Amino acid sequence: MSDDAKNSGNYRAPKWLKGSHSQTIFPFLLLSPRIIHYERQTIETPDGDFLHIDWVNRNKNAPLVVVLHGLEGSSKSHYSKALMKYVKALDWTGCVIHFRGCSGIPNRLPRAYHSGDSDELEWLIALLQKFNYEKIFIAGYSLGGNVLLNWLGRSKYQNNKSIIAATSISAPYDLTVAGNRLSMGINKTYGHHFLRTLKKKAVRKIEDHKLNISIKQIMKCRTLKQFDNYFTAPLHGYADVNDYWSRASSKPFLSSIKKSTMIIHAENDPFLPGTELRTLTQNNGKIILNLTTNGGHVGYTSGSFPGHIDWLPNQIIRYFKEFL
Repeated sequence: MSDDAKNSGNYRAPKWLKGSHSQTIFPFLLLSPRIIHYERQTIETPDGDFLHIDWVNRNKNAPLVVVLHGLEGSSKSHYSKALMKYVKALDWTGCVIHFRGCSGIPNRLPRAYHSGDSDELEWLIALLQKFNYEKIFIAGYSLGGNVLLNWLGRSKYQNNKSIIAATSISAPYDLTVAGNRLSMGINKTYGHHFLRTLKKKAVRKIEDHKLNISIKQIMKCRTLKQFDNYFTAPLHGYADVNDYWSRASSKPFLSSIKKSTMIIHAENDPFLPGTELRTLTQNNGKIILNLTTNGGHVGYTSGSFPGHIDWLPNQIIRYFKEFL
């Protein structure tokens, strides 16, 4: 590992963009790269459902970079497009795996997706192996980062040798702390943003599949904690929100990760400040911790106004290049 990669926590927020909320919201609203032209593939799942994978440069002789998006994200998310822009420029292959129901088309089954969906990632990686890519790298953002860290750290998945290295960005590794933060004060604004689409999807599922879940209760949800308690948890086999957040958090598994992994996180992340990560990862030599003072949640704007979001994909690609 090069000194550059080991000491890569060098992000400096621009002087004109101060504060965690500005650093989170500004790139989301104003700095999304131009349209990336994807090739969409429909994948049939083992349980009779489907999901979509959007591809860039589908060249089997090149390294493959896989993106796992965040809550209600997609291949259109600013961070997905930013990384795929770099992948395309390198003439590598890239793909964004859409969690169920996130590609713009409702999935068939009642189930949706959630932060602890390691089994889903396991069969998807097995599928990617069949495409015979020599080197596969994976980057998970926010919820997708937590799913990735869960998969990397759980012993039943650790015989999988297909992933060369991984990067997690702004993962809510402690869902209880993150969920409670998003249910209080100004942070509820983020929750309200997610709930706009989550509640619509939930109501459709309840109606289409005659689920024993109250639509009235769902529509009354004002926080992600309430929504996860009344919908996400029971729909995916958890007793309640506390059971879901406890069992789906990647925090207990960070020390067990055996794959080369870089964790990128900001100390001022409004969803979950990353200061605890120093202690959680200090005894695991496989983890490179890129802990920055600023950056917000999947933000990392750089440069003169209006700025750009090249710092994050540059860090990810530079790390992956170490393994070529």
